[in-house]
Amino acid sequence: MNGLLRMLLVVLLSAGAAIAAEKPVAKAVYASEDVPLTTDATSAFWQAASAVSLQRNSQGKDVPNFHTEVRIRWTKSHLYFLFTCPYDELYLKPSPNPSEETNELWNWDVAEVFIGSNFENIKRYQEFEVSPQGEWVDLDIDLNKPHHETGWTWNSGFEKAARIDAKGRRWYAAMKIPFAAIASRPVAVGHTFRMNLFLSEGAPEKHHEVTWQPPLSDTFHAPERFGILKLVGQ
Repeated sequence: MNGLLRMLLVVLLSAGAAIAAEKPVAKAVYASEDVPLTTDATSAFWQAASAVSLQRNSQGKDVPNFHTEVRIRWTKSHLYFLFTCPYDELYLKPSPNPSEETNELWNWDVAEVFIGSNFENIKRYQEFEVSPQGEWVDLDIDLNKPHHETGWTWNSGFEKAARIDAKGRRWYAAMKIPFAAIASRPVAVGHTFRMNLFLSEGAPEKHHEVTWQPPLSDTFHAPERFGILKLVGQ
């Protein structure tokens, strides 16, 4: 390789590293033991978690009355999320059935986690949704397919819980996701995932949404806009 080509390669590699370094990073704090899933944000488990804020809509505009907090923890076997979601008026699916998967749950109020461990094929990742009524759906997404929504038939085995605080006008969604469903190797401190977080609230004519990393698109499925989740120690 001549000097000019070597120099160009170094520049390209440096540029790629800089782009990766610019990705926003959320941290999941380690817990030594798995715990029963709870929506109690005051519990010792959740108080020790790190948190990120969902503040902007899909186009990057601030939505001040609907800022949402998401706390994140991990153990050797599971990844935990707790959404604390303010609401104006809930938009709920009639006749909910939390005991079975609800396809197209994304048409109602819902908290969503998009997460992937594949950094080479960013169009492959998993999606997890929980509603205020405890309904749920999980999807194995492959955007290379013309109908990626068919991935809802996949089953991750994740646990979920939800609670509505009508007095405080907040609802809570908790998720406990097996690493075996999203990672191809045992996890450890320092491992990273591609991630984005979303909350949808309100009927179509009053719809609000907040995101962690705005997709700048008409769809949430914009993996090039995902941030990074990093596993950290206690």
